[in-house]
Amino acid sequence: MKTTTETPGGDEFAALCRQTWDTLIPARVGYLAGVSPHYDEVLHDVAQRTEHTGSLGKTDIAALVVWKRLSAQTRWVTELMSLPDTQVRAVTERVVTAVRDTTISRGEAARTGRGIIWELPGFRTGDALASAILTAAAPQRMAVYDSRVQHALDTLGLTLTPAPGRYGRYLQLLDDLLGHGGQLADGWTARDIDTALYWTGRPDHTPSR
Repeated sequence: MKTTTETPGGDEFAALCRQTWDTLIPARVGYLAGVSPHYDEVLHDVAQRTEHTGSLGKTDIAALVVWKRLSAQTRWVTELMSLPDTQVRAVTERVVTAVRDTTISRGEAARTGRGIIWELPGFRTGDALASAILTAAAPQRMAVYDSRVQHALDTLGLTLTPAPGRYGRYLQLLDDLLGHGGQLADGWTARDIDTALYWTGRPDHTPSR
């Protein structure tokens, strides 16, 4: 099993994975019990439209900005809204193709898609919104990243630095966790792990190690 260059290898990583799954499983239960089942409707709606159109437009991106509770009163929003929707869709169509490419690893697909979306205003720093776009493009394969996920990874001892290529390394890390989870990972997707990490990373929660 290939692991990221930031994670320990061999038996050490296997042990870390077992500890992580001991946290992820109850966290996923907590997320499902604590978050409204309607909260992700916006993400699902965008994903369904993307499935049919093969791209995301400015309206879809705006919906995901609201879903991620990001500020729209920023310069990049003005720059993005000033672009023709056809130009935005031309870029996101390439993103969709990249993250759905099952001939390459999940991490490599994520890295490629993240590199493409970089071409649009608002996606040149940070991974929160970019990860939402990529997850809407391939909801069964990609996952959302944000500060709460990062906090959970730090707490669990899973290293993910802010160096360039972070989103690709994040998806590779999730792939490693799925690969080492055995029966515990049955039925789980990368998105399931990210919601468990999100729940684990909430400010009032300290997972047992």
